Amino acid sequence: MAEPSMSQFEPLAKDAIVYRALLRKQWIDEDTGKVKADAYFLRASEPGLSVNLANACSPEQCAELFRKCYGVASLEVGHVREIGLDIKQDSVNHANIIGLPLREDNLAQAERLAGLLAKRSEIVWQPK
Repeated sequence: MAEPSMSQFEPLAKDAIVYRALLRKQWIDEDTGKVKADAYFLRASEPGLSVNLANACSPEQCAELFRKCYGVASLEVGHVREIGLDIKQDSVNHANIIGLPLREDNLAQAERLAGLLAKRSEIVWQPK
């Protein structure tokens, strides 16, 4: 039986940086300029929350992967692991934040973890 593709990559270093593309305007708090928890909810169709590896692309290059991008937030892998989640690389420039529950399965836990991820992230690019 073949191993899943995520297993062919070494675990990311705790000081590695990943980028989360902010694909909805409402994911950014207009008053504070901070990322809202909404950017970190898992959708049922996804294996994990999609992130790009900072060592493989710049914030601008990450944004260019999408038709519409309102910002790019950075997260440090170690900060994600501190709250009980992990980030598994699945290609040379992409990874997934894994361990998040779906809102339908555990709303309180999904909201708590999304809020913690938002607090640990920082917007590093926004369109001019």
